[in-house]
Amino acid sequence: MKEYVCSKCGRFIGKEGQVIEEDFLYVNKTWGFFSKKDGEIHEFCLCEACYDALTKGFRTPVQVEEASELL
Repeated sequence: MKEYVCSKCGRFIGKEGQVIEEDFLYVNKTWGFFSKKDGEIHEFCLCEACYDALTKGFRTPVQVEEASELL
């Protein structure tokens, strides 16, 4: 299983054996035309605390809705 480290704070995402015990944001972005990063693939993850700190500073708040089913 892949090891996940928060790209902002450097903390390892909690894992017990082969089971990840906390949630995190994972981003894998392939940049395309009309960008200065055309053809590059960027990947990072953020722990929940770093996600909260980042999104708290957004000018337009993150849209939040409740999921009707949790898998």
